[in-house]
Order: sequence, then structure tokens, then C-alpha cells
Amino acid sequence: MICGVDEAGRGPLAGAVYAAAVILPQHYDLPGLNDSKKLSAKRRDVLFDAIKSCAIAWSVAQASIEEIDELNILHASMLAMQRAVAGLAVVPAEALIDGNRVPKGLTVAGRAIVGGDALEACISAASILAKVSRDREIESLEALYPGYGFAQHKGYPTAQHLEALKRLGPCPVHRKSFGPVIKASAQVALW
Repeated sequence: MICGVDEAGRGPLAGAVYAAAVILPQHYDLPGLNDSKKLSAKRRDVLFDAIKSCAIAWSVAQASIEEIDELNILHASMLAMQRAVAGLAVVPAEALIDGNRVPKGLTVAGRAIVGGDALEACISAASILAKVSRDREIESLEALYPGYGFAQHKGYPTAQHLEALKRLGPCPVHRKSFGPVIKASAQVALW
């Protein structure tokens, strides 16, 4: 039994980084399963529910904004992946990790696969669970922090988000160690 592991949310300026681990049944065939970045939001939502209902085991974990700022985004992503694997109800024999690094501290053998989210079904499934979970969390921030446009850009550094940062300054869910957030903090401090 192997699990696929992937993360979502390394590039955004706000919110936690998420990771998921998924163990699929042998010979699992779910039409349309692919890297989450290659799917529409609507298709990801459909697959999200299908994956959760058919998986042998799945787990979604995160590393907080504070952990991102303290550790850096790479190490926080690795921590979220480690937590996702540890959260599985079934212990896999191996974890297939999307990317070129295996998180330290895994309790199982790990193998990095560059572009694995397009090559291995279990990693594609993990990619979808991580992405949808993170997007839903970020969308919920819209009500808490109106004016930033979180529901539209999901925390990514779009022109809309950068303009809102300049106008409003950072809010508590922004990653304080990221360049555009540091710049916005300095500009607000000068006013």
C-alpha cells in the first residue's frame, strides 16, 4: 500500500500551507483524475468528494502562517506533508511525494517524484484534496477580512491582492515573511 502526498499553497501571500496524503485502492480508476492545477474548480470539487469516499485512507494537514514565517515556506510545506502522512488511519508501506524532496521525519519510506501529481493517481488525489481544502479555508476568510478579495485570488499575489495590500495593509492571515507583505507593512507604517 502506497500513499500519494502533495501540498497546496506555497506561493500565496496569505493563509496556511496545506498537504494531503491519500491511499487509493489498487487499480483505482477515477475518470478525470489529474494534477489539481490542470482541473477546473468545479471538477476539483466533484473529484474531492469521490476521492474521499473511495480512498482506503486520506488525511489533510497544514502548517500555520506562524510556522511558515518561522521556518520558511519550504520547511513548512515539508512539515505539513509529514503531518498528512502521520494523520493517515492506515500506515502505508511507502509515501510518494510530489517534488524533488522527501520530508524529514516521515514514519514510512518516502520517494520524491518530480511532476508526480500528473504521473501517479495517488499523488493526483492528494493534490486535489490539499488544493480544495486550502481554497475553501481561504474563501472563508472573505467574511472575516473584507476588501482583500480572498474568495477570488485565494491569497495568491494577483494585481487585485497587491492593490488591496497597498490600500489596506496586511491583515492577520498574511505571511509576514513574504516580500510583498513586508513592503505593504512598511508602507502602512510610513502613513
